Amino acid sequence: MNDLGSTGGTTRRLGPDADGLAEAAGLLRAGRLVAFPTETVYGLGADATDPAAVAALYAAKARPRFNPLIAHLPDLDAARREGAFDAEALRLAEAFWPGPLTLVVPCAAGGRVTDLARAGLPSVALRVPAAPLARDLLMRVGRPVAAPSANRSGRVSPTAAAHVLGDLDGRIAAVLDGGTCPVGVESTIVACLDGAPRLLRPGGVPREAIEALLGRALLALPGGGPAPLSPGLLASHYAPRAGVRLDAGEIRPGEAALLFGPVAPPGLARARAQLNLSPAGDLAEAAANLFAHLRRLDASGAATIAVAPIPRSGLGEAIADRLQRAAAPR
Repeated sequence: MNDLGSTGGTTRRLGPDADGLAEAAGLLRAGRLVAFPTETVYGLGADATDPAAVAALYAAKARPRFNPLIAHLPDLDAARREGAFDAEALRLAEAFWPGPLTLVVPCAAGGRVTDLARAGLPSVALRVPAAPLARDLLMRVGRPVAAPSANRSGRVSPTAAAHVLGDLDGRIAAVLDGGTCPVGVESTIVACLDGAPRLLRPGGVPREAIEALLGRALLALPGGGPAPLSPGLLASHYAPRAGVRLDAGEIRPGEAALLFGPVAPPGLARARAQLNLSPAGDLAEAAANLFAHLRRLDASGAATIAVAPIPRSGLGEAIADRLQRAAAPR
């Protein structure tokens, strides 16, 4: 790692106070890498207008260069300087920002997000996060900040500063410690490009809420093409080191068990480790616990994590998407 990313030693852990914010903003403006919390997961921040900083971010994550990044802004006015919003994109932004929604829109004339962060695409992915600490930081930086999840590419996303340090200590300059992320899964991504809005990735804003606002169904993800149109579309993503077995009706000997709801599946006594996303069957609680539970079960040393069936309505669609990617061949 060059001096654009880490300090060459231990990554600094900054407090969520004025001093920590000032230092984090100064590091980002200087082209360094700083992880910070949003309401979804911790993002690994880099100045999205600086190609060298973005290149350092890709290197820290070991991320494929063709996978574009989300640029984070403090408010809608700042986002509209980077992207061209049609009427429906504007309706979505006004309804769900600040919040866990990313909009992919055409680049605005004079937009500053570098083509490296956009993976060479004529569109740009934009988000205004809801977390006050994140928006305060973005306001202080005064530039778009690219911020994919603060983990090695393909690994489980971080929802606490300790998760960030587990993956990236010594590879980035600092992490701004704002506690645990309350949503726990990444943002929903909707493309507003040449026609009706299209769902690219389910996430923290349920599909049903977006469709209710628009008054029609979102189009499906387009097929074909080797390069993703937005972040988070690689087939194998969010992956623990252990294999992942979905919709497990029983637990096999030695597996780690990821449960949901009050019913214990057969064979649970044979599990190497077990955690329940939500004993009460609450999908919001399950989403908030998903990545942290995957990390803890992965640390048990089990070769396979068996995942109990989870409803696919509301936030369950986002949970199922992340689990399917975690289970994909790699």
